[in-house]
Amino acid sequence: MAIIQNPVLPGFNADPSIIRVGETYYIANSTFEWFPGVRLHESKDLQNWNLLPSPLSTTTLLDMKGNPSSGGIWAPALSHADGKFWLVYTDVKITEGAFKDMTNYLTTATDIRGPWSDPIKLNGVGFDASLFHDDDGRKYIVQQTWDHREYHHPFNGITLTELDTRTLKLKPETARTLYHGTAVALVEGPHLYKRDGYYYLFAAQGGTVFTHQEVVARSKTLDAHSFETAPGEVFITNVDTPDSYIQKQGHGALVSTPAGEWYYASLCARPWNRPGESIYDPRGWSTLGRETSIQKVYWDEEGWPRVEGGHGGKTFVEGPKDAIYTESAKDHSQYDAFTSSTLDHNWNTLRVPFNEKMGTTGEGKLTLIGQGSLANTHDLSLIARRWQAFYFDAQVKVKFNPFSYQQMAGLTNYYNDRHWSFVFITWNEINGSVIEVGENNRGKYTSYLKDDAIKIPEGTEYVWFRTKVRKQTYRYEYSFDGTHFTEIPVTLDAAVLSDDYVLQSYGGFFTGAFVGLAAVDYSGYEVSADFYDFSYQELGDALTSAGTYSWEASELR
Repeated sequence: MAIIQNPVLPGFNADPSIIRVGETYYIANSTFEWFPGVRLHESKDLQNWNLLPSPLSTTTLLDMKGNPSSGGIWAPALSHADGKFWLVYTDVKITEGAFKDMTNYLTTATDIRGPWSDPIKLNGVGFDASLFHDDDGRKYIVQQTWDHREYHHPFNGITLTELDTRTLKLKPETARTLYHGTAVALVEGPHLYKRDGYYYLFAAQGGTVFTHQEVVARSKTLDAHSFETAPGEVFITNVDTPDSYIQKQGHGALVSTPAGEWYYASLCARPWNRPGESIYDPRGWSTLGRETSIQKVYWDEEGWPRVEGGHGGKTFVEGPKDAIYTESAKDHSQYDAFTSSTLDHNWNTLRVPFNEKMGTTGEGKLTLIGQGSLANTHDLSLIARRWQAFYFDAQVKVKFNPFSYQQMAGLTNYYNDRHWSFVFITWNEINGSVIEVGENNRGKYTSYLKDDAIKIPEGTEYVWFRTKVRKQTYRYEYSFDGTHFTEIPVTLDAAVLSDDYVLQSYGGFFTGAFVGLAAVDYSGYEVSADFYDFSYQELGDALTSAGTYSWEASELR
């Protein structure tokens, strides 16, 4: 029997919405400010997953220019009915303060790979909207409800609103509050299901941190305030299992197999600790962001869903009896020679699609035209991919001829506009073209080499950059021949690129670390850089002292 090893989608793959169509399972995940919007995977065995094209790949479907970090796509909801796929998604424009300005949209497609229809605006009542198809043919949007009033709790319950099946517009006069959650508060991420005469409401609580959890309530009607919470223990949480390898489980969705087994896909995280830190407080640093886990579910004698093995879940889970083995890559390593005129699906840009203003790709190179700094939320020439392992090397060859210190091009490890580092070619008054390492930490910028920036020898056409990420720390290296690399004597704290670190000073902390390529020219002269032969090589989840790489199931941090 197949065994599911969690997380099934490593690296930033948060807020999973899982469905099954025939023998194939699909998961949609949040992408926040990263473009294209919504990440899709498919599988037939729940363990091995393959990446599909993202549905929100045009500015018609998604325009996030100027969105704050961790705004954008929150908790998309995928469903299938009437012979087509339905995708509800939220574009959040405000993340901090009293307001959460947002718009919820609906798009459909007969093929999961698209094309997807032009978006239909639904409402802005609250985020985490999902679509429920009732067995009587009626359809409803169920969503978190936002209240800006400072004398009310901002998470004002779960609202249900009927969708007109002819016009695909909501009927606001039908809106009612189904559920207010428990004393844990922060109720969000709702999904409705129907089984044995009951409507089951799954909802997240506790905030998407180490106190996160999922609660289940049910009712025989969809009347206001009719849902009762499951008695006994919460459905899933790791708040009281700090020793577990998997943490933060909660927000997610339910799916059944063809043979009638049940599984739950949840967001999760794998925090690690610095030497000497308690794993209880701080619970740890989640540099890979919120990932996706899958747990097996059974129904108790009273008809309530329960997680097999207890509410803390398992790292290793019994797979479906009717699983069909799915061929997929053993890890997420990537090599890109930039021979295609379009970017590989693993690449992402910030807020807007890759376009001619940003650069071009194909014929063996990526050209990026220098725009704003890595702190810019409007005009930025950067492509990046997720960290999907604790240990990896990433490398690229760069050609760049700056004439100002305002011009930079190189390799970045990036979380958001306030938290990133950058090894780059630039210029200074002492040595001309040089190599520098800079870091933005809570918005404070530090140049590490300063007047000791590494001089690039006259006549050097290319510089190779490499980053070595080793779970708790990472470093940069450079080469002038692509063979002999020199380590730059700067060791960086990987925790700075974690959800948990960003949370300490900023309200948007929902993504995870990326490694990427960037060209900056904030002088406005648009000097371009060429990039060649990018590689991202995963080395396993544990690095032994002997220098070999292996994964240890017993490793907790």
